[in-house]
Amino acid sequence: MFFTFWGLNILKRKDKPSVKKDTMEKMFDIMLPSNTGKLPLSKMNMAGMGPAMIKNIMAKNNVDDIDTLIANALKMGVKILACSMSMDLMGIKREELLQNVEVGGVATYLASTEDAGLNLFI
Repeated sequence: MFFTFWGLNILKRKDKPSVKKDTMEKMFDIMLPSNTGKLPLSKMNMAGMGPAMIKNIMAKNNVDDIDTLIANALKMGVKILACSMSMDLMGIKREELLQNVEVGGVATYLASTEDAGLNLFI
């Protein structure tokens, strides 16, 4: 699974450490969700009610939340690759990402999925 640009927000740790950032990186930090708990629900965000409603519906239907899905994927050996170029552009540091998430560029992603039966670009 290859995560780039806004998809990287899914890979941020909830307990991410404080890291040194320049002014532009700090601005991205303020504008972007800090972790999956802060993700909006596209245009149906409705001041935060949209995500709360979908989380409630997911729980009623025994659907795991995104954090559990990512953790399970990692446990099953799914390779998760964070786009290094997007991280550089958005000021996201390696220390802010979940453990076991690898960092690499598109070439790394393409090379690692060449013989894969399935790959996901997020």
